[in-house]
Amino acid sequence: MISFDNTEVAFRYQSDKDLRRAYRLFQLVGKAWLVRFGKKMMPIAFKLRLPIEGIIKATIFRQFCGGETIDDCNHTIEVLDRYGVGTILDYSVEGKFEEEDFDATCEEIIDTLRKAKDNPAIPFAVFKVSGISRHGLLEKLNDESNELTDTERKEFADVFNRVDSICKFANEIGKPVFIDAEESWIQDTIDRMVMSMMKRYNKEQAIVFNTLQMYRHDRLAYLKNCISIAKREGFHLGVKIVRGAYMEKERERAAQMGYPSPIQPDKETCDKDFNEGLYLLLENLDFCAVCAGTHNEDSSLLLTQWMQELNIQKEDKRVYFAQLLGMSDHISFNLSANGYAVAKYVPYGPIKEVMPYLLRRADENTSVAGQTGRELTLISKEYRRRKSKK
Repeated sequence: MISFDNTEVAFRYQSDKDLRRAYRLFQLVGKAWLVRFGKKMMPIAFKLRLPIEGIIKATIFRQFCGGETIDDCNHTIEVLDRYGVGTILDYSVEGKFEEEDFDATCEEIIDTLRKAKDNPAIPFAVFKVSGISRHGLLEKLNDESNELTDTERKEFADVFNRVDSICKFANEIGKPVFIDAEESWIQDTIDRMVMSMMKRYNKEQAIVFNTLQMYRHDRLAYLKNCISIAKREGFHLGVKIVRGAYMEKERERAAQMGYPSPIQPDKETCDKDFNEGLYLLLENLDFCAVCAGTHNEDSSLLLTQWMQELNIQKEDKRVYFAQLLGMSDHISFNLSANGYAVAKYVPYGPIKEVMPYLLRRADENTSVAGQTGRELTLISKEYRRRKSKK
């Protein structure tokens, strides 16, 4: 049975210096007060033009990002590929508001697909609809009863065309693309667009993937409905299944606006729906493809066991595991060493513009129970192992 405790495999791509840097970083992001302070001070520091980019680049950016441009990521792509781990290039620039910025982001996403074309080291592309659309428009569209102005209808047509141009190019080169999940108050808009793209481009295989955040109590039922639609209408369903990234924001908004929270009542229910969703997709693999985006050891182990029980080959590309760069290497590299299809999300972009992403990563390591402690324990174990060999 696969073990996630093999630190020699998990960290063999890292030098002693890299391990020490990662250890110090996880010590820092494990301090909630420091992360809160950093979130408040970072925008001020950039506004005052303080020389902090060098510090960020050498620490948190280096840990969680591949570079500032696509080509900057070449080294990371090569290193991961050397150990059988794929790269998912993730242009992580956020906070844009102008149409020309959305067009530029769309072109950048297509450039990641161009980079992926004919390169097995890059098995997927990925994008967020909010990166190519005004957030307020997506929110208004979430309720289909809302009337759009003529200007908004034109604006949404442009958004739809951007999504379509990405998915169409992905289909032309045969490279799947993940469309990331976002907040519940814009997710219905995204779901409708993704379903439209899947019906259009997933006739032969799963090219377009939706992302389901299982911290929402309605997602398992939604998945079952999607499977029924795919069966009935004859297309392949692509699903990246995750626990989710916006839980605190969701709870706060629900409390402020006085509507029922979309969040699961507890972690156990979330885990149950996540695992049930995984098994459901495996059972329907003839017309489904699944990527398990998880840092959870138990779910990852369960997925390997279920693949064996259902006679699904380890190397079957309809089943992928994915983790974020800089996190859970003990899962990624041990899975890969055992023959499973694994990829890392590799975010990139100008340092200042990927700060929202980096601060979310720091938040995640602070808030997820045991995440930072597990990383520190494994790094310490590997460092001691290496020291004993010298």
